[in-house]
Amino acid sequence: MTNLNLTSSSHFGLEYAPTSFCLRLGKREMFVCRDIRSRYYRVNPIIDCSTGIEPGHLEILMFRKWLVILSKAR
Repeated sequence: MTNLNLTSSSHFGLEYAPTSFCLRLGKREMFVCRDIRSRYYRVNPIIDCSTGIEPGHLEILMFRKWLVILSKAR
C-alpha cells in the first residue's frame, strides 16, 4: 500500500522546497525534493549516492537536481 503525503512534516528543513513529496512504502519512506544545498565536492552528473544526515538514511542525488532520501518511516 502506498501513501502519498504532499504536506509532509519536517524532513531535515527541506519542507520549504518548492516541489517535494513523500512516499511511504510499509516501514520505509522515500522523500523526493529539489536539491537546495550547495555541495563543496565534485558531484557525479547522473547519480551520486551518499550517507544521509541522520543514521540509517541514504541520499541519492539525480542529475544534480533531484534529491531522494531513503529512510525508515517515523
